[in-house]
Amino acid sequence: MIDHLHARLPAWPDLRLGLDASLLVAAVSLLAWGLVMVASASVAAGETASGSALQFFWRQLLFVMLGGGLATALWCVPMAFWARTTWLMFGGAVALLLIVLIPGLGVEVNHATRWLNTPFVRLQPSEPARIALLVYLAGYLVRRQAEVQTSLSGLIKPLAILLIPALLLLAEPDFGATVVLYAVAFLMIFMSGAPLVYFAGLLLVAVAGLAFIATTESYRMQRLLNFTNPWADVEAGGWQLSQSLIAIGRGEWWGVGLGNSIQKLLYLPEMHTDFIFAILAEEFGLLGVAILVGLYAVLVLRGFSIARTAELREARFSAYLCFGLVGWLGLQALINLAVNMGMAPTKGLTLPLMSYGGSSLITAMAALGLILRVDYENRLAAKAAENRK
Repeated sequence: MIDHLHARLPAWPDLRLGLDASLLVAAVSLLAWGLVMVASASVAAGETASGSALQFFWRQLLFVMLGGGLATALWCVPMAFWARTTWLMFGGAVALLLIVLIPGLGVEVNHATRWLNTPFVRLQPSEPARIALLVYLAGYLVRRQAEVQTSLSGLIKPLAILLIPALLLLAEPDFGATVVLYAVAFLMIFMSGAPLVYFAGLLLVAVAGLAFIATTESYRMQRLLNFTNPWADVEAGGWQLSQSLIAIGRGEWWGVGLGNSIQKLLYLPEMHTDFIFAILAEEFGLLGVAILVGLYAVLVLRGFSIARTAELREARFSAYLCFGLVGWLGLQALINLAVNMGMAPTKGLTLPLMSYGGSSLITAMAALGLILRVDYENRLAAKAAENRK
């Protein structure tokens, strides 16, 4: 009995099997660069808020340490554990999204109720809820793979179930998180082998539905108008985007140098959170932007490679969850860059591993811990196969 219980508990992985060096280098580089950029971009904001220019840097450093501890803990947990808790994870995600809507518990910022105050960090429940929902969806795709691959109803059912958390996100409101959730869900369903005709049809319906939602609320419609021509209302609705474009334009080829940004001096709102990329582009120029995109490309490509390896060894739950987690990080980074450059309307999404923010950073690092766990189990399976020869 004791041996059986011990076998079910998390164990420290065998480090001799190694880690994915390319993915680790890319992730650590993004985290380190993010710390530097938060320190640079938040100088004026920190002095205004508390009189300390490095206030946000020290907080971000604490978030990195907390995220590193959580990522390490998740790296030690077998994927089989998560596969057994899919419905529990779904219930937990819905509970988190419900709690934030309870009057007196949810914290309203900029006309949106997306946060909960805790003793350590202001938690944005949609971040951990997203991981929990991806765990649920990966489990569903494993249990119902035959149905998903052969029938339209198999595709509709998981998307219909995800309507529950999606409606809760829209009630906050958090349209950006809803878009990311459904985009990643479609990616996971596609990778599970959904029929292309059914998949394309549902994708068109989903895009049309999101477009309808985007145009039904006046503030979302205003964002669309400001996005198409920020200079038409530069003193009001177009201010943030126009200041972001000015920052990116000032960077030119090589940037104005670390710490020399002008737009971070309270001209650009959210300069250390949603719009940290604009400050990076101003200080490091096109060269810095190219390096940044390259790091995210390495992260995504290595992540997909890990997922594909898991799929080939028929660890389908690990594969689908890994596809979802990597797709989420890559898609959110792409959307954030597009918003900063005026290629998409403002979504309120941070730049993963770079932007200031406890919930987003810790959750992104937790996702990395799960991805590295899939990689570890891939290596463990390869070692076992080698020993059998």
